[in-house]
Amino acid sequence: MTKTFTTQHLSPEAISSLVNNLPDDIKVALLKKSTEFECSLEATIEMAISSFLDEEALSFEDCLLAQRLKE
Repeated sequence: MTKTFTTQHLSPEAISSLVNNLPDDIKVALLKKSTEFECSLEATIEMAISSFLDEEALSFEDCLLAQRLKE
């Protein structure tokens, strides 16, 4: 049986809520990284969370992928 994984990303509303509640220096750092990586703030935050959970992950799609494939 083949497992199917759904694609999940943070919604713009979730990102907005999160960013609005972060300390100013963290907001600035995230915006700086977004510019450095030439990607959206949403993608930058997704990369940060994913890489915290799985050093090899760059997005929620590949976060803990090896573990999920074993299950």
